[in-house]
Amino acid sequence: MFLDYFALGLLVFVALVIFYGIIVIHDIPYEIAKERDHPHQDAIHHAGWVSLFTLHAIWPFLWIWATLWRKERGWGFQKLEQEQHDTHHRMELLMEQVEQLQQEVAALKADKTVPSAVKPAPTADSSGNQVADNREDN
Repeated sequence: MFLDYFALGLLVFVALVIFYGIIVIHDIPYEIAKERDHPHQDAIHHAGWVSLFTLHAIWPFLWIWATLWRKERGWGFQKLEQEQHDTHHRMELLMEQVEQLQQEVAALKADKTVPSAVKPAPTADSSGNQVADNREDN
């Protein structure tokens, strides 16, 4: 008879622990949001209660929602925006350098075509013999 009451008491105790455990687990995203001073902590708390009725189907999304916010950096997108601005600025600088190099190459090609059109006359050394020009034409 004692073991029957003990088993019943143990069953009630386990049922209460499981019930309380589920409530504590569903409240984790809210506790994270409260600790991080999340601007939507009330909505996260209410959505946590809704997740009890959906068998915690939305609970992982609440966890993500709660962990995205940090008081010191906000949603974290400002750093990404700054990195994109820096990348855009560096790309503009590279484009300017490429244009400048293209202009220099065009100027060098123009300078090189002018002397090759007019070949210098062969020169003679002191004895009067003609000396070949050792410059290569490209």
